[in-house]
Amino acid sequence: MGGAIVLTSGTAARAATVDLNVDYRCTGGVAKTGSPPVFLRTTVTIPTTLNVGDPLNISWRLAYKNQSRFGSPARFAEGARISIIGNMKMTGDWVGILQPKGYLDQTTPLVKGTPLVLPEGISDFAHLDVPGTVKITPDVLHVDFTPPVRDLVINDDDPDVKYNPVGLWADVEGEPNDGDIYKDYHQSNTVGDTATLTFTGTGIEYIGQLDREAGPVAIELNGKAGTPPEVDPSLDDNGMPHNFTRKGGQTLWRFTDLPYKEHTIQIKNVTGKRTTLDAFKVITQQLSGPPPQYRATCKIISNPVSVDITIGGGSVPTGTPTGTPTTTPTDGNTPTPDPTDTTPGPTGSNSGSPSPSNTNTGGTGNNNSNNGTGTTVLTTATATATASARPTTTVTATHTAQVRVTPIGAAQTGELPERNPSGLTLLLAGCVMLGGGIMSGVAMRRRRAAHAGRDGAS
Repeated sequence: MGGAIVLTSGTAARAATVDLNVDYRCTGGVAKTGSPPVFLRTTVTIPTTLNVGDPLNISWRLAYKNQSRFGSPARFAEGARISIIGNMKMTGDWVGILQPKGYLDQTTPLVKGTPLVLPEGISDFAHLDVPGTVKITPDVLHVDFTPPVRDLVINDDDPDVKYNPVGLWADVEGEPNDGDIYKDYHQSNTVGDTATLTFTGTGIEYIGQLDREAGPVAIELNGKAGTPPEVDPSLDDNGMPHNFTRKGGQTLWRFTDLPYKEHTIQIKNVTGKRTTLDAFKVITQQLSGPPPQYRATCKIISNPVSVDITIGGGSVPTGTPTGTPTTTPTDGNTPTPDPTDTTPGPTGSNSGSPSPSNTNTGGTGNNNSNNGTGTTVLTTATATATASARPTTTVTATHTAQVRVTPIGAAQTGELPERNPSGLTLLLAGCVMLGGGIMSGVAMRRRRAAHAGRDGAS
C-alpha cells in the first residue's frame, strides 16, 4: 500500500495545502474486543506555506477502511466515549510533536463487542514565530475508550445473570404494586442455589424484596466473602424484624470504590427460606482518565510520507534595511575616502527569539450523537524552536564619479575640460550680446534718419 499526496491549490483566503492518505492497522484494547485487527483510512491535511504568526493547523479525517470495527470492551449505559489522539512529528527549524485530538460519545447502551462509531476528524495547531522550514511526518494513532459515569441496571432475567442449578430458580411475574423492577423477579427456596453476575465497573448493588418470610443471603465478591458477608431481607437496618411483605426494588446490599475492572458477584440461598433477585445495579464512578487496558495502538502500514512547510517572514522586522542607499556627488569630482573618518556605514540587523506555544490542552466539543458525527477538539501544540537569530547585515554605500562628456565637436576622451563655464555665466553672456545687438540696431536707425533729413533739405 502506498501513501498518496493530493495537492490542493491555495487562494487568497486559504494557504496552499496537501492531503496525505495514510492507512493504519490497530491492535489491542477496543480493537481486540471488536473485529481485530482494525484498519483505518485517514486523510491528513497540512498547509505548505505560512507566514510568521499564522497558525499551523493540522486536521485528520478518520474512517474505517473495511468491515473491521472497534468494539465495546464491556457492557455500558449510553454515553461511553471513544477518543483518538494523533501524533505528528515536527523536524527542521522547529522541533516538537503535534497531537490532534477528537472524541465522540456513543448514543446507545453497549454490550461487549458492540461496534463503536468514530469521530469524523481530529485537529491541532501550533504558532510559529520565526521563519524557516518545518517537516511534518504523520506517526502513530492511539484510540481510547472511557465508560460513562452512569449506573447500569441488569434485570433478573438478563442473559448475563447465571442461575445455578439451572431451572430451580423460579421466574416470577410480580404484583403491579410491589415495586419490582420491570415487574418481575427470580425466587429460590432451596439451600445452596446461587445467582452470579460478572460486570465491569467500580461498584455493585444487589436489589431484591424486603420480606418477613425471607431468609439470609450469603454474598461473595470476586470469590471472597463480601462486606458484610450476609444480608437478611426479613430484618430492618437495626437488625429488628419488620412487617413488609414482598416489597420489591429494594437495595439489600451495596459495595463501591472497587478498582475499575471486571468483577464477579454471587448471591446464595443459605437456609432454604425464600430468596429473591430483582436486579443488579452496576456502578461506574468518575475515572481519572481512560482505562489503559482499553487503548488500541494504530501503526502506519502505507508508505511513510512527509510534508515540508515554508514559514515566510511576513512583515519586515524592525531594524532591517528596506531600500538601497545611494549618494549623488554635488560636484564633478570623484569623492576621496577620508582615512580619518571612522563612522560606520548604515547597518541593519534582525535577531529573532523563538517563542513557541508550549501547552497542549484538550478542548471540549459538542456531542453530535444524533448522526454519529465526531466532535473535533482543537488544542495547542507542543513545539520547541531551534531556529537561530538572523546575522547582522551591513550595507556599504559605493560612490561612482559622474564624468561629464566634452562638448560636441571635441574629442571624447573621458577627461574633464580645462574650463567649464557654468550655466549662469552662459546666460549672462547671452544677455549682454542680445543687449548689444539691440543698441546697435537703434543707433543704425538714428543714423539713417539723420541722413534722410539732410538729403531732403538739400
